[in-house]
Amino acid sequence: MRSEESRALLHTVVPTAAAGAIAVAISGVVAGGKGAIGALVGALVVILFMGVGVVVLQRTAKSLPQLFQAMGLMLYTTQLLLLFVFVAVFKDTTLFNPKAFAATLIATTLVWMAAQARAHMKAKILYVDPDSDDKGGKPENTGSSS
Repeated sequence: MRSEESRALLHTVVPTAAAGAIAVAISGVVAGGKGAIGALVGALVVILFMGVGVVVLQRTAKSLPQLFQAMGLMLYTTQLLLLFVFVAVFKDTTLFNPKAFAATLIATTLVWMAAQARAHMKAKILYVDPDSDDKGGKPENTGSSS
């Protein structure tokens, strides 16, 4: 992973983790210990799912750039569906408060998406790849000389 890619990932993980910590504190006050555990699990699930998705998408962009857009759409759709599955599976659990879990899942997902959009807007993306096949020589003239 290149430094700018890891920096962009860091700029999305940190706000999401901060939102998760706030959700844990609020859920702990409102719903007690089980609420705090539910919020913690929700924040960790979002960070894990979305983080793995970004890494997979970056590797796809390097190896198969023609599939990047389709892979991105499929990946985000799959991630959101899996998050809904997590909410449905754990709606009747007694391990933690499912309402705190679901609320934190939604809130941290929104924070992740907003932070990712902000990181992309602030990124200085090059229009030309500096690691081109040019061996340091003069550029070749391929057109006519007239």
